[in-house]
Amino acid sequence: MKRVLIKVSGEALSSANQPVCFEKVEETAREIKLLYDAGLEIGVVVGGGNIVRGRDTVMQERSRMDSMGMLSTAINTLALQDCLERQGMPTVAMSAIPMHRFLDEYTARGARAALAEGKVVLFACGTGCPYFSTDTASALRALEIGADTLLMAKNVDAVYSADPKLDPNAIRYDHLTYEKVIRDNLKAIDMSAITMCRDNDLPILVFARSEIDRVANGETVGTRIDGNDA
Repeated sequence: MKRVLIKVSGEALSSANQPVCFEKVEETAREIKLLYDAGLEIGVVVGGGNIVRGRDTVMQERSRMDSMGMLSTAINTLALQDCLERQGMPTVAMSAIPMHRFLDEYTARGARAALAEGKVVLFACGTGCPYFSTDTASALRALEIGADTLLMAKNVDAVYSADPKLDPNAIRYDHLTYEKVIRDNLKAIDMSAITMCRDNDLPILVFARSEIDRVANGETVGTRIDGNDA
């Protein structure tokens, strides 16, 4: 891997008492620095589920809630940018929705140029459109910047056939094809993102956040999703 896109969930930045917990943000920044120190060019998509997740509500109009969710990702992006820079990493933070006083406006060309200069590029506000998750935004941005791999850091160590916390017989997968994920409706990444990666042959690595050091070292971890049968 030379250039990667890593998806950071909003929940990774929160604690039981704080929607944005700066200790958790610092911890996430340290994990990203492991990839940076390994010489990787890094794009980051940040979720907003720690503040507002549009699809989880039945009380408001969905597109408005998704707009609130996109603004939540902007808050998380600014927090993470601050921590990354204080740990010595140059950054650019870009938004799919114009908000020039806070974030640069996203362009694929600008993002690729910043990555080539050795900057970590953070992408806020998802795709900029309602009804699309930050998983889908991650796949889209990964393709636009020419990433080698889409990294999905999770709270579980791999993709399973069922929730391993609820089903002790859940099967752990080391490798999956895009088609099996779609056919078996495995909850690794949302279906729009899987389809986009399949159609553009972009491999996905799903792994535990605690193993990001092993990813940086090039070790085999988690579940790799690609188009290969073997």
